[in-house]
Amino acid sequence: MKIYHLSHTDLDGYACQYVVDFYFKNCYFYNSNYGKEINENFNVIFKNIEEELKENPNEEFVILITDLNLTLSQCEDFQKTIKDKKIKLLLLDHHQSGLECMQKYPWYFLDDKRCATKIVYDFFSRCYGKNEALSEFVDVVNAVDIWLSEDENFELGKVLLSMVSGAKEINRVMFAQENIEYLFYLFSVSKNYIHQKNAHISLDDDLHGLKKSFFKKENNDTLSNLISKFVVERLSANKETFSVYYKGQKGLLTSNIGNTSVIGNDFLMQNPDFDFFVDISSRKTLSFRANNKIDVSLMAKNLVNGGGHKNASGGLFAAYKDSSNYDFIKAQFVDLVKSKEIKENNESKSQS
Repeated sequence: MKIYHLSHTDLDGYACQYVVDFYFKNCYFYNSNYGKEINENFNVIFKNIEEELKENPNEEFVILITDLNLTLSQCEDFQKTIKDKKIKLLLLDHHQSGLECMQKYPWYFLDDKRCATKIVYDFFSRCYGKNEALSEFVDVVNAVDIWLSEDENFELGKVLLSMVSGAKEINRVMFAQENIEYLFYLFSVSKNYIHQKNAHISLDDDLHGLKKSFFKKENNDTLSNLISKFVVERLSANKETFSVYYKGQKGLLTSNIGNTSVIGNDFLMQNPDFDFFVDISSRKTLSFRANNKIDVSLMAKNLVNGGGHKNASGGLFAAYKDSSNYDFIKAQFVDLVKSKEIKENNESKSQS
């Protein structure tokens, strides 16, 4: 049996997956905000399951959804999608807004007295056994997520809450697996503070060093430099997946990568087979970088009426629709380039 686990993008959502990972190792993790992201992720999950079924038709699957409440239409669509398939659907949540769905669908479990992480832990620990250290961690998450301000774990929970919300070091769209591993690492080291005096202060004091310890391999450096090195290594390892083309020249496309100038230039220096670097932000902006192989100011002007310098330019991609799915993001940029090429070809033919 394989578990495809979709959860929210906050402390409670990721902690649910941390619990599931403790009990099961054959899991695939996805994360989503509300709205269209849920549908996008579910479609990706189902597509991946279909591919697996072609190879292993007897395999059984569970789609687990946690810390996300669905709409009635989403429930209906998801149930129709898995009909007559070897797929079980289970939702464990605590948001009262999902009450109508719970009343209609037997696979939809709701309890607003516990956070989703505690629901998940209680559910699986009954079947597979309790773990004291994990249970204590769950109680910390529960204290802050349902705001038990008088609970002894509340202040530590607040630190965990800000720790996750501030853990932007690894892009979850570009590197979903690495992002999960990073957060799981932070959860694991955070558990060591639970019984310490003034645990919340100690963890808060040490957090910068704990983050560095994840990224540091050999030589020490600033956290910013360690992160940049990590990201460039991952981009280089997956560069064919992220590659795009413009007028016969090869580039790399990222989304909300952060620190674009440093990462873009480092990547181009280490990968001379690439001519340019482009990052699309959720604000619809395109950031272009080059290393003297292409004039990205002309590229920016042609594609989005932007501009700037030869090796660093930008512009606004007004028609861009933000997504949590990299393939959809890349497809929009590829279509933009193609549309400009078609327009130029048509203009060339008319002039001749």
